[in-house]
Amino acid sequence: MTTTRETTTIDPRPLPEPDAVSAFFWEGARQQRLMVQRCEACRSMQYPPDVACIRCQSTQLEPTQVSGRGTLYSYAVVDRAYHAGFVDAVPYTVALVELVEQSGLRMITNIVDAEPEQLRVGMDLDVVFERRRGMVLPQFRPVGAAT
Repeated sequence: MTTTRETTTIDPRPLPEPDAVSAFFWEGARQQRLMVQRCEACRSMQYPPDVACIRCQSTQLEPTQVSGRGTLYSYAVVDRAYHAGFVDAVPYTVALVELVEQSGLRMITNIVDAEPEQLRVGMDLDVVFERRRGMVLPQFRPVGAAT
C-alpha cells in the first residue's frame, strides 16, 4: 500500500538536488511512483539513475515503475548528527533495500515507522512517500506498519 507522510514542521534536513539524469525519479516520487531505469539492451534494472547501463554500458535506458516492495538487505542506525539539519532527527535508520523486481537491485533509503530493535535483515518492506519542503522522498517501512 502506498501512502504519503507529511512533515508537519519546518524540516532543516538537506534535500536532494535533482538533475537531468535523476529528474524522472523525483517526478515519479512526486506522483507516488517508485521509478528505476531499465536497460533496453540487456533488460536489467538499475538504481541509482545513471547515463549508461552498469551491466552492458548501453545508453538505451528507460524509466520504469516498480512495485515499491522490497526486503531489508542491510541497515545502520545513525545516532549522531553529522549535519546541523539532522540534530532533531537522530536516531534514524539508513538502509539498503533490495527491490523484489530483480536480485541485486538495491536502493539506499531510510526506514520509517519502526524502532531499530524491530528491524531484521530479510524483513518485508513497502515504500512510503514523505513530502518535505516541496519535495517527495521515497522511504521504506515494515509491511503492516502504521504511520
